[in-house]
Amino acid sequence: MPLLKVENLKKHYSAGLFSRKVIRAVDGVSFELERGKTLGLVGKSGCGKSTLGRTILRLLEPTAGKVFFEGRDLSELKGRELKKLGRKMQIIFQHPEASLNPKMRIYDCVAEPLRIHSLCKQGAEKTWVYKLIEAVSLNEELLFRYPQELSGGQLQRVMIARILGLRPKFIVADEPTSMLDPLVQAQILSLLKNLQQEYGISFLFISHDPALVEWMSDEVAVMEMGKFVKYL
Repeated sequence: MPLLKVENLKKHYSAGLFSRKVIRAVDGVSFELERGKTLGLVGKSGCGKSTLGRTILRLLEPTAGKVFFEGRDLSELKGRELKKLGRKMQIIFQHPEASLNPKMRIYDCVAEPLRIHSLCKQGAEKTWVYKLIEAVSLNEELLFRYPQELSGGQLQRVMIARILGLRPKFIVADEPTSMLDPLVQAQILSLLKNLQQEYGISFLFISHDPALVEWMSDEVAVMEMGKFVKYL
């Protein structure tokens, strides 16, 4: 059984209050993703890549279609069940600074998901936070700084540490390195590959750069106007 199965997924929008035109951002996408594998998704801006990732995670409600995770239909889950399963499905955004509270130290930014989901036994939080920071190759000294004091690459590593603490099985990586310079970009991509090998994480890796996607992925899908038009 695949980790993730997407069946005829659609996300449509009305073009406006008085318009009959429908914007088909995602228009009948189907695929399967095995455990520990990466599906790369490439296409021009506006083709529906990011909308697809968010709809799979239920950050956006689908217009039609099904998403199965570990054999369970996500449309049938609500409340506590959805929250419990949802922590296994995470997303890395393009702009990490927008996801971090500028008033919180990095330590608390990393510890926050552990607290929300009660993933640490009493007294074990500090050990976990230090392990997560080490796993993303950051210096422990950074834990006592604030987000605005870190570089873009460091912030993206902090976001990966936050997500890693939730022990995810599937991650949507939505243009995670597009705002970084080439050297830092390569370091982040290598980090993601290493974490995948160590923890068996599956990725939907989204980018507009075909070479980048091909290097990261086991299989590559090309998206145009809300549809998968071919595989590479």
